[in-house]
Amino acid sequence: MKETVTRSNPAAAPASDSVEVIYTAEAIAARVDELAKEIASARLEPLLVIAVLKGSFVFAADLIRALNRAGLEPEVDFITLSSYRKNRISQGSVDILRDVEMDVAGRNVLLIDDVLDSGRTLAFAKDLISARGARSIKTCVLLAKATRRAVNVEADFRAFDCPETFVVGYGMDVAHRFRELPYVGRLTDD
Repeated sequence: MKETVTRSNPAAAPASDSVEVIYTAEAIAARVDELAKEIASARLEPLLVIAVLKGSFVFAADLIRALNRAGLEPEVDFITLSSYRKNRISQGSVDILRDVEMDVAGRNVLLIDDVLDSGRTLAFAKDLISARGARSIKTCVLLAKATRRAVNVEADFRAFDCPETFVVGYGMDVAHRFRELPYVGRLTDD
């Protein structure tokens, strides 16, 4: 399925940009509810959720509400990390743009990220939280790409296995565009 993305500002997105849907909004919503039940069954209470921004913000918001429906009352904090900047390929290093505010020492932490591909961002976040004394750290990603990781890390929970393609939508972007799409897709040329 292709959906043409139109913008009120033609300079922001050329009319020829279109997005091929990979995971529909309905499929994502159903999987997020299932995922919350899987996480709840892991008995991580009390739970501190740390969302890795910016790409995971929509997924994290939906998952946190689903965790509540599954009986959990997580505390929530955020960390902003960047390895892509305005590129479609990871630049090989991870920068902290905004750090967590809560003390993680002795806490059960669930790190939420959007995509696991090279693994650098997730491994960096996990190592950082571990060094600060978290009791346990579990990881959850929306998409796990079947690709060779640059570092040895896998997600404890994942919504979908993703084809090896650059994805946008559902909070994920390319140069700050397409975050608002309610589904996950890939850019195509008409």
